[in-house]
Amino acid sequence: MNTSTLNTLLKEYEKKKFNAELKFENAKSSFYKLHPYLSEINDKLNSTALDISKAILNGDFDLENKLKQDFEILKSKKDNLLKNINIPIEAKEPIYECPICKDTGYITLDNNKTVLCNCIKQKIFDIDFNKSNIGNLDKENFDNFNLDLYSDTVDVKKYNAKISPRQNIINIKEIATNFIDNFDDPDEKNLLFLGNTGLGKTFLSNCIAKEVLDNKKTVLYQTSPIMLDNIIDYRFGKSDLKEVYDNIINVDLLVIDDLGAESLNSFKITELFNIINARLLSTNNNVRKTIISTNLNMNNLFETYGERIFSRLASYYSICRFFGDDIRLLNLRKK
Repeated sequence: MNTSTLNTLLKEYEKKKFNAELKFENAKSSFYKLHPYLSEINDKLNSTALDISKAILNGDFDLENKLKQDFEILKSKKDNLLKNINIPIEAKEPIYECPICKDTGYITLDNNKTVLCNCIKQKIFDIDFNKSNIGNLDKENFDNFNLDLYSDTVDVKKYNAKISPRQNIINIKEIATNFIDNFDDPDEKNLLFLGNTGLGKTFLSNCIAKEVLDNKKTVLYQTSPIMLDNIIDYRFGKSDLKEVYDNIINVDLLVIDDLGAESLNSFKITELFNIINARLLSTNNNVRKTIISTNLNMNNLFETYGERIFSRLASYYSICRFFGDDIRLLNLRKK
């Protein structure tokens, strides 16, 4: 992991946490100024709780029981008052950017082991690995998914399909939605996007990535040529990229774009098989999913990568063939 990147992010998280808690304290203070009797009850509750602790330490069971009864009466009184008051959400508790780690960057597992939260892992992925690859999620998402860009004309000869490009993309979108909804299901298949350039494969991958990120999962985007070159360099000791390899294997969603654009050799084919195969194996109840995008068809994939990789793709991936007219050219003509 890039220590400099992590340290910079942790400083940002410290500021975010401080600002969230400062806003909460200010909002709470303003709220109690409008409702001073609630502040008085809170003070009495805190004081009574402290007295209960002292009574427990002193072994005074009679006083302890009396104080507990007083505490419950005060708590009930407070609850009844709050029923008739609309408390602003910012005065109820701090509003953190990440409610899971409360803007600390870390979470504690059931075994008391402290690990990085997915939110800060994703920021590291974006800075160190994803770069600009999935930087357009504000635009490339399902809200901007335009079915009108696909023809509703059935042309078996042109598209080699008995349905229109529009019906086809509707079917693919439904597959993508099921993929998102059942992401944590080990039986939900991965996605293989086939088709020429300009048909929306990368756009749909980004739509899915945004939904997965919104569900607090991690996403790593890699083009096949760069990914395989980095792994080969790591294997032959040319660079220290173990972290990149580990992330490729363990990230929640791996997007491999442009499969087939790499210069191939037997080493790369072996590494590609290892990645695909390793990600199919769930470890420690960690379900990992993969999206692969390629301009190759199924015959090309078999001829290029061999039976072992082809069988994994055919068996464990939902195969989505994109067809139609180049969307980018259509957009240029409209402009």
